[in-house]
Amino acid sequence: MLDQEQLRLQGLDVLLVDHPLVQHKLTLMRDERESSTQFRSLLREISWLLCYEVTRDLPLETRAIKTPVEATKAQLLSGKKLAFISILRAGNGMLDGMLDVIPSARVGHVGLYRDHKTLQAIEYYYKVPSQLDERLIIVVDPMLATANSAIAAIDKLKSDGAKNIRFVCLITAPEGVRAFNAAHPDVSIVTAAVDHNLNEKGYIVPGLGDAGDRIFGTK
Repeated sequence: MLDQEQLRLQGLDVLLVDHPLVQHKLTLMRDERESSTQFRSLLREISWLLCYEVTRDLPLETRAIKTPVEATKAQLLSGKKLAFISILRAGNGMLDGMLDVIPSARVGHVGLYRDHKTLQAIEYYYKVPSQLDERLIIVVDPMLATANSAIAAIDKLKSDGAKNIRFVCLITAPEGVRAFNAAHPDVSIVTAAVDHNLNEKGYIVPGLGDAGDRIFGTK
């Protein structure tokens, strides 16, 4: 796995969340012996931590309130509620953790599947909140491999007016980061790991296998 300095030297624009708890939980998830139940639980926990990182600069406003002790001024989130956009189906594995942290967020879904011969993304579902141009949009998908699905999803969101977009994934590879950076240089990537490479089938190595299959117990 690459560290932040190695990513910089390779010209890869990605924020690596290397917090010890994130890395510990990710290692447990990589283990092929983990059950789907435990895999889902760990993914939810990591999603909490990634959510804190991707939202660390949310705008705040000052409001007057009264505590049981005295009147004071304190800060609350300001602006239009942000939106989480899940790339189906595996993105839904990250949604619960994200919503635990920001339960008021709007939620959208982009259904894409990868053609196993061409590795290109094919859309089959699209339902997102209104007023995308006024919201921070956080797109989630556990794996950024070839990046074809993520690029296609963000192309669609931008065509509907989204301007402020961030992408959060669990694991990526240099090939995916380069493709994503080239297609959407204005969209930041937040991830827990950048692995070595993609194999001939477009899977991340060492990765953790097919995230959707491991989340839902399918093959």
